[in-house]
Amino acid sequence: MATEYKKWQCVSCGDIYDEELGLPLEGIPEGTRFEDLPDDWICPACGSDKTDFVVLEE
Repeated sequence: MATEYKKWQCVSCGDIYDEELGLPLEGIPEGTRFEDLPDDWICPACGSDKTDFVVLEE
């Protein structure tokens, strides 16, 4: 069974964090789950808190 990755969207700016892609340029490898990001992680686009992200339903 294929791994199900989620996409999370910042409610402040609309930026999307894709678990499958991660953020390699920020040191976050592919496949990193949103819940595994550090609690102090912020949106790379606007600086909003992690709590300002909602899961995108596909």
